[in-house]
Amino acid sequence: MTRAWAPGRVNLIGDHTDHAGGLVLPMAIDLGTTVSGRRGGDRIELRSTQQPEAAVVSIDVEDPAAIAPAWARFVAAVVAEVRPEEGFVGEVTSDLPVGAGLSSSAALEVAVAMALGFEGSALALARLGQRAEHRASGVPCGIMDQLASAAGVAGHALRIDCTTLDVDPIAVPADIEVVVVDSGVRRSLATSAYAERAAACQEAARLIGPLRGAGPDDVAVIVDPVVRRRARHVVTENARVDLLVAALGAGDHDAMAAVLADSHASLRDDFEVSTPGLDRLVAEVAALHGVIGCRLTGAGFGGCIVALVQRGTRLPDHLLAWRVEPVGGARCEP
Repeated sequence: MTRAWAPGRVNLIGDHTDHAGGLVLPMAIDLGTTVSGRRGGDRIELRSTQQPEAAVVSIDVEDPAAIAPAWARFVAAVVAEVRPEEGFVGEVTSDLPVGAGLSSSAALEVAVAMALGFEGSALALARLGQRAEHRASGVPCGIMDQLASAAGVAGHALRIDCTTLDVDPIAVPADIEVVVVDSGVRRSLATSAYAERAAACQEAARLIGPLRGAGPDDVAVIVDPVVRRRARHVVTENARVDLLVAALGAGDHDAMAAVLADSHASLRDDFEVSTPGLDRLVAEVAALHGVIGCRLTGAGFGGCIVALVQRGTRLPDHLLAWRVEPVGGARCEP
């Protein structure tokens, strides 16, 4: 029996920067996806507790995007990347909510790859998962989700430079808890404006060079107002990642609150990926006693917000919230 587990992730700050080679600060969380079963045969057959139809994929699958049902495309894309010598029959279980912005697809990709026998570094595993995501969904995502799942460090967030792919663990202070609050709005990245936003960032990079090395003065010369706003978010968000890293290191709650608020405003106004519901939820949670600061997390268009709270803070019962702990990365038990 083989059992592979991969965590989801919550991004503390640095959204919509990874596809532009920027800085991000995610952490692997204690919610994840498990793939368990036995190797053998000539096909992969996985049943999921969250899906009505099984994923049945030949080990020599040609076109993952043509596989049905939709969730099986992610399995098929991983199979196409791993090219296992034998099949696998088993089950997928997960306590990650699908479509909530906690990287359920990345956790599935990483767990399936390990169950099929992938051997290599966390970075190689993340790159494989990213390629699989592209093949399965057509969404031009960056590497943050898969790398956070593969390389998580217990008790730490990860400062990832998505240009150099350097990963630096950043300790989460012991007096702070990370809480994820679900807006209840589900979204599909493939049907959202994610690709449109990524294309605007690519256009900005064509005009002023890589956004990872650009500053506000560089962004100001972009004539197109939409492209300028998208680039301004990426450039200022990169700076905010290091501001939050510094605030966490100093235990400065006021600085944490300010940088999280600025990040949400930038995602709302410059990148335009928030929604009225998310904005209301951020305002409600930010005003609660014991909450240090909060912002939307993930791609936006729905999903969740993330809040840093003083340990022991109780949120109102009407909020659908999870307290998540930073954990180590994916693992496999043969």
